[in-house]
Amino acid sequence: MNASVIIRWVDVGPSAEVARQSARRVESNIGPIAVFRTVEDEYYAVLDRCPHKGGPLSEGIVHGRAIACPLHNWSISLETGEALGADAGKGCTAACRSRSRTTGFCWA
Repeated sequence: MNASVIIRWVDVGPSAEVARQSARRVESNIGPIAVFRTVEDEYYAVLDRCPHKGGPLSEGIVHGRAIACPLHNWSISLETGEALGADAGKGCTAACRSRSRTTGFCWA
């Protein structure tokens, strides 16, 4: 069965306010989303819930294009939401589209 979800863009605020290698948690119509900024100034967004034990990914450590869950150190791809490394294939969280406008604002 296919489910259809209408997703609305959420204004995360000025891009510069999301520090490099950190996250900002925002509420959306599908639940809390964690918006991440990498050291290379790339922006990614995933549901703010680890697929393992539901930990808040927004409180994890950004490394490359992945986030380490603060509860049990699962590594989650920011690009796909899939678990990485030894935990690959054991679960995923939904990856969301994000964009940073030339106006300096980030949307998820």
